[in-house]
Amino acid sequence: EMIEDRIEDGLFEEEAVSSIGDVDTVVKQIIADIPLSKLAKKRIRPEKGLKTWEIILLILGFPLWFPLCVAAFAVVLSIYIVLWAVIVSFWAVFVSFAACFLGGIISGTVLAFSGYGLTGTAVIGVGIACAGLSIFSFYICKAASKGALMLTKKITVQVKKSFIKKEKTYA
Repeated sequence: EMIEDRIEDGLFEEEAVSSIGDVDTVVKQIIADIPLSKLAKKRIRPEKGLKTWEIILLILGFPLWFPLCVAAFAVVLSIYIVLWAVIVSFWAVFVSFAACFLGGIISGTVLAFSGYGLTGTAVIGVGIACAGLSIFSFYICKAASKGALMLTKKITVQVKKSFIKKEKTYA
């Protein structure tokens, strides 16, 4: 389909094939584009029915495997939520530094013109220091957010890959 689309755009077949790229890259892109729900539905519905002994084992083992699966899911989800909570707290620190910068400059200026020149100058200095800290913390927040998003994408791709069977190729 990708080759046909490129041919319709005016490329020759050889150019269309070469413009697609490496097979592994194409496979990774296709996996990333397929919705997880579609993969799960296809994978969960077995093509062959379960045997009677398999059904009995599933029912008898339910009191053991179901709570373990729920607990494992809860632990993974809580770790993921904590990761994002830490990132939100980083952003809160950034906003606090930025607010201290604005408050320090404004209140220092007011103090300086109200007859408290030395105190006003000190408060302005603290405000400028908070400006530097806010710039520094912004880059930390940005990197942490980007890293968490990349981790989320990698986890999603790995979960998608677990739903896709690799077919054996015979040479």
